Amino acid sequence: MSNTNGRPDQQSSTRPKIDWQAELAQHDRWLRTIAYARLGEPHSVEEVMQEVALAAVRQAAPIADTTKIAPWLYQLTVRHVLQFRRKMGRRRKLTENYAQREQPTELDVRNVDPLNFLLASERQQLTRQALGRLPEQDAEILLLKYTENWSYHQLAEHLGISHSAVESRLHRARQRLRQELASHEVASTGG
Repeated sequence: MSNTNGRPDQQSSTRPKIDWQAELAQHDRWLRTIAYARLGEPHSVEEVMQEVALAAVRQAAPIADTTKIAPWLYQLTVRHVLQFRRKMGRRRKLTENYAQREQPTELDVRNVDPLNFLLASERQQLTRQALGRLPEQDAEILLLKYTENWSYHQLAEHLGISHSAVESRLHRARQRLRQELASHEVASTGG
C-alpha cells in the first residue's frame, strides 16, 4: 500500500496503534470492580488505577492482537493490586515497629503517674492515627527522620532528592501532621 508520496505506508507494516485513553475508559468500570474486590477501599482503587493507566501507556512491548487487550489489562490490574498490597503491608509494618518502639516498658509504667501515662498513651495513639491519614510520602519522610534519626543529608541520599527538597518536604509533612492533630483535637473536644 502506498501513501500520497508514492512511498510504502508504514502504518500497514507496523502493529496497530492502540488508543490507550479510549481503551482504559472502555474497561475502567470492570477493572475498578476487580481492584475493589481485592482491596476493599475506594481510595486505594483510585491509586491502583492510576498505576495501571501509567503502565498501559508506558508498556515496552506493544500488544499485537487487540482482542487481547482486556485480559492483558486484567492481569496488569491484578499485578498492581498485589504490588499496592505489598507496599501497604510494608508501610503498616513500619508504623507498627515505630509504635512498639515507643511503648513504655513495664518498669517505666510503675514509675509514671497514671494520669500522665494515660495522656502520653492517648497522644501516641492520636499521633499514629494522624500519621495514618497523611499522604504516604509525608508519613514516610517523617518516620524516616524521627524513627531512624536520619539527617537531612541521609534522607536526600536515600530518597534521591536534593537537600532543599528534603527540607521543604519535611516542613510540609510537619505542617500537615500538626493540622491533622489539631483537627482531631477540635473534633474530639467539640462534643
